[in-house]
Amino acid sequence: MATTTLPPTAAPPLEETVLEFPDNFLLIDLCGEYDRNLTDIESRLSVQILRRGNQLSLLGEPDSRAAAAELLQSLYTRLESGRSVEPADIERELRMAPDPAQAESEEQIEMFQGGRVEIKTRKKMVEPRTDAQKAYVKSLYEKELAFGIGPAGTGKTYLAVAVGVNMFIQGKVDKIILSRPAVEAGERLGFLPGDMKDKVDPYMQPLYDALNDFLPGKQAAKLMEEKQIEIAPLAFMRGRTLSRAFVVLDEAQNATTMQMKMFLTRLGEGSRMVITGDRSQVDLPRGVSSGLADAERLLGHIPKISFNYFTSKDVVRHPLVAAIIEAYDADEAKS
Repeated sequence: MATTTLPPTAAPPLEETVLEFPDNFLLIDLCGEYDRNLTDIESRLSVQILRRGNQLSLLGEPDSRAAAAELLQSLYTRLESGRSVEPADIERELRMAPDPAQAESEEQIEMFQGGRVEIKTRKKMVEPRTDAQKAYVKSLYEKELAFGIGPAGTGKTYLAVAVGVNMFIQGKVDKIILSRPAVEAGERLGFLPGDMKDKVDPYMQPLYDALNDFLPGKQAAKLMEEKQIEIAPLAFMRGRTLSRAFVVLDEAQNATTMQMKMFLTRLGEGSRMVITGDRSQVDLPRGVSSGLADAERLLGHIPKISFNYFTSKDVVRHPLVAAIIEAYDADEAKS
């Protein structure tokens, strides 16, 4: 009995969504160097993106095409407003999911600076990238005392220093004071050579790095020489009254309860104070309670003090940082 072999049925062609972008120069920035942005979106959303002139054709499943189209349109709108598109912006858009519970806060944010939250400094324009960062920056402008609590890489200190520089430029404060507890992160560094500045500068370096991002080097050096900008260990704050100053305490989880009380009571007339910290990275000796945890417990009910919290979704460093934080959080939850 003869058998008949039928030719294989051809797979149905993938459905296509076509996006058109009127500005070819912005489209080049949207695609990225060697189309790396498109490659990233393709691998993350399981779509195929073909570039044809000023059009991008999206091939794939309907949900994937819709997500990719929304992402590309959002990034193009960002470019139209004069902002850049970095890999971190794509990662943030891919990780961020709409949260209905934040609708009310989003409406309030829209009223803040005409719907755009931007911080102008001498060297660059800084823009909060996530909803939590926008709410945090809003609190920094509106509250005299604000806490920013969350994991590394979420921009807590960076945004605080940017707001401080902005308020200093505008004449709203007369000086910027940046402080940190000089606590070793688990190592024993031993004797450090040099004078007092040489000994404490290694602990303060992250604050110098943030400041240098917003002010030209010579101007920053001149302002520090004139004491209009101070970078000092927490212990140096004792006995001072900080008036008309923008004051940031970084790594506050490493302040003891007494140090935290001492620092908070330095707040003077016309000043703003920001406390940042990560509860998962306490380097205090065993048995010593963190002043940040005590401040949350004791001050959380005071309306004029804001507490802003960040999660791994707000990480704006390398994408792996968010994954690392989530892995550690999951392990901690299990134990």
